[in-house]
Amino acid sequence: LLAGRPGHPEAEGIAVGRRLVGINLVASCAFVIGGSLFAAGAYLAQRGEALVVVNTTYLVGGFFFSLGAYASVLLVVNAPQPRPGGPPASGGAMRWWGRRRGQRDWRGAVVLFVGTLLFAVSLVAAFASGLTPRQSDGWIWLPDMLGCLCFLVSGHLAMLEVGGGHVAVRPHDLTWWVVAVNQLGSVLFVLAGLAAFVRPATSTEVDAGLVNWGTFAGAVCFAIGGVIQSIDRPTPTTLEEQPSHDHTRQA
Repeated sequence: LLAGRPGHPEAEGIAVGRRLVGINLVASCAFVIGGSLFAAGAYLAQRGEALVVVNTTYLVGGFFFSLGAYASVLLVVNAPQPRPGGPPASGGAMRWWGRRRGQRDWRGAVVLFVGTLLFAVSLVAAFASGLTPRQSDGWIWLPDMLGCLCFLVSGHLAMLEVGGGHVAVRPHDLTWWVVAVNQLGSVLFVLAGLAAFVRPATSTEVDAGLVNWGTFAGAVCFAIGGVIQSIDRPTPTTLEEQPSHDHTRQA
């Protein structure tokens, strides 16, 4: 009876658990949609479709990537925090931003979010016409490359978090699969980003095929990671039994 009363620790724990399940669902769906649209954009580019169609597809996909990354931050800042010698402290009111000093999962989520904002700069700049190779590299390639590196760093921090401080292979851990698949996507994004550099001498990309297919494969990885993340969701029971970092999901 007491557990059903507002303010009771068990009731608060269940409320926080439901909140995190909802945020996790938003994050996973956003990554599925964002990854799917990026894959579609890369496929359309490879087919030679109109540039405005390709860029619009990428831009909408980038919005969902940013939404998923922001939701990943919310997962961390709203998770119950471990207390020495006791159960995790319940979260209370919904937090829309916050800092978690010394937590790898918080740093990884923030770096991921920054990476999506850098992508946004690149995706918007792609609509500009008449850019010189130098301008194209400065406004499109550079932010895109920095965004790819942010994804890679975020994925590495997530791998360390899942591995307890080191990179480990844990095929029986569903959370590990979320992180590992997304990190593979990050590696493919980096390769595609490197190939997208516009050479001033020729005004062409280093390897347009690698740009498109690398982006396509990397985006598919993030879409798959989002599907797995929707299955590997936090529950009120586990929130009360485990440290908070076990219930945050990030790309």
